[in-house]
Amino acid sequence: MGPLEWVLCAVLVGIVATTFAQVIFRFVFEWAPPIDTEELAKIMFMWLAALGAAYGFKTNSHFALNFLTKKLPSGARKSVAALVVLTMAIFLVAFIYYSALYTWDVRSTIGPGTGLSKSVSASSMVVGGVLMLYYMLKSYLADLRSTPDAPTAETEPS
Repeated sequence: MGPLEWVLCAVLVGIVATTFAQVIFRFVFEWAPPIDTEELAKIMFMWLAALGAAYGFKTNSHFALNFLTKKLPSGARKSVAALVVLTMAIFLVAFIYYSALYTWDVRSTIGPGTGLSKSVSASSMVVGGVLMLYYMLKSYLADLRSTPDAPTAETEPS
């Protein structure tokens, strides 16, 4: 397990612990939780979503419609892949840019329960976007370096 996976696990455990604490305080002890656990869980959920999307890029597990591209010749497949990567890169750069602007704009807005700046949760979009871009480009470059026409275990005759 790499650092991203460890952070994802820690954030998930944090969400479960925070939500469990909120339930215990409210329904067992009938007290208000010591901090706004709902707000804290929302912050952690934003980070979980952003880092989870990046993990999807890392493991190439996002949904892809490749039934058409599989029927194309190798050169056309490479062209379509390059177009998809270029389009996604443009989108992710714009996403990162506008997420950074938003994060900067909300830096002085303080959450009422936790006292944390709203930029703590908003920055998850920037970090997630950067990681998605990184993993997408890394995967694409690795695909370019590999030889797709070489026989694999799946295509070798038996």
